[in-house]
Amino acid sequence: MRQIVLDTETTGLSWEKGNRIVEVGCIELVERRPTGRRFQRYFNPGREMEPGAQEVTGLSLDFLLDKPRFELVLDELLDFIRGAELIIHNASFDVGFLNHELSLAGAHYGRLEHHSSVLDTLKMARERFPGQRNSLDALCKRLGVENGHRKLHGALLDAELLAEVYLGLTAGQGDLGLAPVAEAGQARSVDLPVSLAVARRVVRANADELAAHEARIAKMAAKTGKRLWPEPTP
Repeated sequence: MRQIVLDTETTGLSWEKGNRIVEVGCIELVERRPTGRRFQRYFNPGREMEPGAQEVTGLSLDFLLDKPRFELVLDELLDFIRGAELIIHNASFDVGFLNHELSLAGAHYGRLEHHSSVLDTLKMARERFPGQRNSLDALCKRLGVENGHRKLHGALLDAELLAEVYLGLTAGQGDLGLAPVAEAGQARSVDLPVSLAVARRVVRANADELAAHEARIAKMAAKTGKRLWPEPTP
């Protein structure tokens, strides 16, 4: 199964008020494993950032002025996500903005749902942890996902964290070993053939690695109150 973990950053909270997308970040998973394929772009929104959005993202219109307009990169984005299941936290927000951008680019693009299905991890988290805070930061803390390097919101960084949170929500799996993203202004896109990215030789864990793994599982069990793997056999 092919999945794309996706996040956006915007000029403000409401596309109905003319706010636009300024960044999209995506990470590809195949059979629940990262393939190494990523998509990340900044966009010139043609308008100022609202103060709150600029504060949490660290992005400014001056930085975004030489970036492409969204519609110029739209086909590339759709080619990357087409046919995959999109994993998005608070999907109604991102999908609303993406559908608005598609409508501005032309009616022939249709809606996001015509290109990919959508899974909302916020809904999943609310079902598993009712009555608790289920922001991305709160879920990272609850599921043992390291997010100390998240000083500002960034689409690719948040997609990396969400990938780990998603696996924690669905199978208790934690760190994927995803590399830290570049600082703001260092946009990147890595496009590896899936056939190469998912091909792996089997390497058995040694005793030290098994002990480290067990320590991590015990830490997660203490946080969640539930052990998702059995105790190791002697």
